[in-house]
Amino acid sequence: MKENIIFCYSGTGNCLDMAKNIARKLGDTDIVMMRKYPAVTDVREAKRVGFIFPCYAGGLPGHVERYIRDIKVSPDAYTFGIAQCAAYKGEGLSKINEIIPLKYWAAVTHQCTCIYLFPHNLMMPMMGAVEAQARSEYLAGKIADDVKNNVVTRKKLGKALINKAEHSVWPTLVRMKAQDLKANDNCIMCGTCAKVCPMGNIKYTGKAVIFGDKCISCMACVQYCPKEAINVGKVTEKRERYHNVNITVDDLNQEIISF
Repeated sequence: MKENIIFCYSGTGNCLDMAKNIARKLGDTDIVMMRKYPAVTDVREAKRVGFIFPCYAGGLPGHVERYIRDIKVSPDAYTFGIAQCAAYKGEGLSKINEIIPLKYWAAVTHQCTCIYLFPHNLMMPMMGAVEAQARSEYLAGKIADDVKNNVVTRKKLGKALINKAEHSVWPTLVRMKAQDLKANDNCIMCGTCAKVCPMGNIKYTGKAVIFGDKCISCMACVQYCPKEAINVGKVTEKRERYHNVNITVDDLNQEIISF
């Protein structure tokens, strides 16, 4: 087992890009993806264990909380968590901290990918995609230095009760919005949407794309479609697509990425 393990969930690439940048600087690191059930859950031999994930409506995405409850970490390990969000960190870090106490944590804002809610450049502080990416890479370097030096965050993680209430209604909203998922006539039946969906929610028959009822609104199908053929109602037809420029569909589908 590597000295450092990073568990990562990433919908459209920002969190995986952050994990890769931290892993490169740390060295001797495995990134274990959490888009599906992790390939490794017993990491008690690792010296450092981290969690990198996005904020979905104030909380953790998909089944990530359930996955984390199955992860076994040494009580002597240095633990850290990084939340990526458009504006606020939400309750995800607090939730992980209840399951696996974190010694270090940070929140990093980046471009918004849930473009049926907001345009992708609606982030705090406001900036374009190129500038936001450069800032993310710079902050990844600083975080990696902190982790390498076993820095402890002195500020305590609160309960984020407002975010907890917000996240509690997210599944209902997602079910409603998922009914508006459709592929238009630009679709070339390439299968990218089905390949990038972490929930196995999309099937294509060669003549049609079929969306199921397991959507968690990661927006990967919308953002990675090469023809911008998939939309959530009318609003996304008018909005520019965004996914992390450094992350491919194949990157997202790896189970473990080693550095």
